[in-house]
Amino acid sequence: MATTTRTGDRVRPTYFPQLAAERLDIALCRASAAVARAADTHAAEEGLGVGQQLVLQMLDAVGPCSQQTLSEELRIDRSVMVSVCDDLEQAGRVRRERNPRDRRSYAVTLTDSGRQRLAEAQASIPAFLDDTFRSLTPEERAQLGTLLGKLLRIDA
Repeated sequence: MATTTRTGDRVRPTYFPQLAAERLDIALCRASAAVARAADTHAAEEGLGVGQQLVLQMLDAVGPCSQQTLSEELRIDRSVMVSVCDDLEQAGRVRRERNPRDRRSYAVTLTDSGRQRLAEAQASIPAFLDDTFRSLTPEERAQLGTLLGKLLRIDA
């Protein structure tokens, strides 16, 4: 049963807490949307989009790879990946070169400028995460990571 809360002259329904408790799928969707908005806001302040930062981070970790591999691994739609790589290339953060293993495709390669920009962007991530997940204890954050890994079927 929904309840209400009086705020000044206004009565506000408080059904969502009940809904979230009953429907974990809805709660997770809403939490995900809230975190995504926070990440987008933070990224805008940093001047490097979330997708762009993820691409730079993966290239730094695994080396040159195709846009298709980036798209699949980062779970970014292929059409979106094209524009992310276009923007990074125009900014001098990555280069596209013929893939030596498959001459029909291109390998995306991190440039020194991209590596520097990634380091700058990553410096603010710990504070962003602390602020975004401030209502969770460190243990709860670790548990959330474990549970999300299970839901996403990631072997830890």
